[in-house]
Amino acid sequence: MGSDSFFLPYQRAWIEDKSRIKIMEKSRQIGMSWTAAYSLVREHSLSGGRLDSWVASRDETQARLFLADCAKFADILGTAVRDFGFSGVARDSSANSIGFANGTRIWSLSSNADAQAGKRGTRVLDEFALHPEPERLYAIAYPGITWGGRMEIISTHRGSGNFFKRLVDEARHGGNPKKVSLHRVTLQDALEQGFLGKLKAALPEGHEVLGMDEGEYFDYVKNSCADEESFLQEYMCSPADDSAGFVGCDCISRCLYRPEDGNWRAAEGGANPLFLGVDVGRSRDLSVFWLLERVGDTLYTREISALENVPFSHQEAELHRFLRLPNLRRALIDQSGLGRQFAERAAERYGGARVGGVTFTAGVKEALAYPLKARFEDAKIRIPDDIEVIADIRSVRKEVGAGGTLRFCAERTSDGHADRFWALALAVSAADGANSNAGMELLEKEAPRLVW
Repeated sequence: MGSDSFFLPYQRAWIEDKSRIKIMEKSRQIGMSWTAAYSLVREHSLSGGRLDSWVASRDETQARLFLADCAKFADILGTAVRDFGFSGVARDSSANSIGFANGTRIWSLSSNADAQAGKRGTRVLDEFALHPEPERLYAIAYPGITWGGRMEIISTHRGSGNFFKRLVDEARHGGNPKKVSLHRVTLQDALEQGFLGKLKAALPEGHEVLGMDEGEYFDYVKNSCADEESFLQEYMCSPADDSAGFVGCDCISRCLYRPEDGNWRAAEGGANPLFLGVDVGRSRDLSVFWLLERVGDTLYTREISALENVPFSHQEAELHRFLRLPNLRRALIDQSGLGRQFAERAAERYGGARVGGVTFTAGVKEALAYPLKARFEDAKIRIPDDIEVIADIRSVRKEVGAGGTLRFCAERTSDGHADRFWALALAVSAADGANSNAGMELLEKEAPRLVW
């Protein structure tokens, strides 16, 4: 395989770098995991190889996909370069490893840091910042290269407080005591080095990207992101400022569903209680319905329904769908503005014990926001790994107003005004019970006036 023509310059630089510890600070979706797979297989195909390699990604599914790329490259190398000092194709493979003719293997590991213990050889830590405990992962993985091999860390950023950011800063600005070889590739860098041509070659006929130049594609990606912060972090190697968002990126990352969790919309069992939070949209915002299931001491997201520019009657029908769930114990509805009629009509039909209305004031938002933040900090909540959901949660900022009054603010975007954050906060408050509702202005019981 002629790597000079097959790989882009930033990919070749990674393949040719034989440093003991190397770090790739990168944009999303620029082919670096794929590149690392080729580099690993190339080394294992050499007859002099003697150590195994261990690959850990953010979850088991991603690690298996990495291993699948390794298997493809093993087949290609075995067919194309038998006469150039390679010992041959993979000898055998299984669900979690590939064996080579020289007796070495490439193994996939779970994201559990303890899985690194007791293993010698090269480490590839893919999407490092997204691992549940990146600092602990590094601490346990590093001793494994004492007797040879390398540490390869590849990742996008996940907040300014993440250990990955600290490693990058130490290498770039802190004297580089670990002697790290640091690589950095933004989306702009990748485009300047020919990435768009490679992408177009892989896209199906008629795809909208085929007619774009590099500048148009850059704007296309940027405008498709949930917000500016998401674009800068995911594509431009600029980590989100954890101090700016009320809930930090690290806390959110620990609470995301993993692919191996299966269908997150499937409830654990029919007996578990369900709780609903509803943020009613104004003219330019979303109406969001967030359903949680309590399993033990953890709240699991089971459904998020976001409606935009739909009639009141359609929103009411959606609310009715949730309130008819037999295990729904409590629903809290934003009754500010348009939501008051929404909450009143629901309480009349289902009863005030099951449906509550909450008027958003500065004090109420504080009482809602802090219990939600605590759940993220304690990893007692699960949410989908969805860029719009994460951006909404990150968008809420705490500000101190005149006289020391706390305010919770979020910029209004084309996707709403932190509507998902407040729907989730209401659902958490519904689940946490009466104590969490203390101090809130709840809907007063009124005599029935309407019949459904």
